[in-house]
Amino acid sequence: MSLVQSVVRAIKILEVFDEVNKELSIKEISAKLELNKSTVHALLKTLKEHGYITQNEQTADYSLGWKLYERGNLLLSQLSLKQVSSRHLYTLNRATNETVHLVKRLDQEAIYIDKINGNNTLVIYSRIGKKVPLHCSAVGKVLVAYLPKDSLTELLEGYEFIQATENSIKNHTDYMTELAQVKKQGYAVDDEENEYGIICFAMPIYDHKYDVVAAVSVSSPKSNFTKEKENEYLKLLKLCADSISQELGANLTTKES
Repeated sequence: MSLVQSVVRAIKILEVFDEVNKELSIKEISAKLELNKSTVHALLKTLKEHGYITQNEQTADYSLGWKLYERGNLLLSQLSLKQVSSRHLYTLNRATNETVHLVKRLDQEAIYIDKINGNNTLVIYSRIGKKVPLHCSAVGKVLVAYLPKDSLTELLEGYEFIQATENSIKNHTDYMTELAQVKKQGYAVDDEENEYGIICFAMPIYDHKYDVVAAVSVSSPKSNFTKEKENEYLKLLKLCADSISQELGANLTTKES
């Protein structure tokens, strides 16, 4: 067996484990990969010695080792949200010809960390580093809606519902109703609540722990906006948000199930 062949087979052994097959015997691994037991045993022995495979002392079955967890955490720590998101934001911008934003929460405000301008003539008064209220922006609503109950209560204690426009949410009760709707439908809307003439849609970005770490949005002039555009933009926005989340390690299939 060549070195390359051994490496390929070792990788296939690691990939045979999943949410359903967390522990497997040599016989099961051999059957799944159509390899003889002696070959599998030799590869497992090497992987075990290096910490990539562990063995149950009682059943003698095998599972993924701590070394993979260590390597995975190292990779995740090296990933920059802005770096990961950049090409997906560009794709969303090109597909919609609208202004797109990447936003994180900073205490009781949201802060723009990336922006790509749209092709329309209407100026949207946002910029990288600018802060925006949590209650009257689509991104702010998304960043708050998925917080644990205790964290949400603490965040909104003493929160001021400043009126950016006459459409801005005015009180705690209305805001809680809005947040419940955001979680139900999976996205937030800002319909001239932060700026007159602008409608905005936002969706959450998850990390490997399924925490919402950011929001991505599409902003459009309200004057020429249609229901058809809304449906199209929501599909493109979800594709963008999901793609970023997956690169950050989120298993969206597991989450949805």
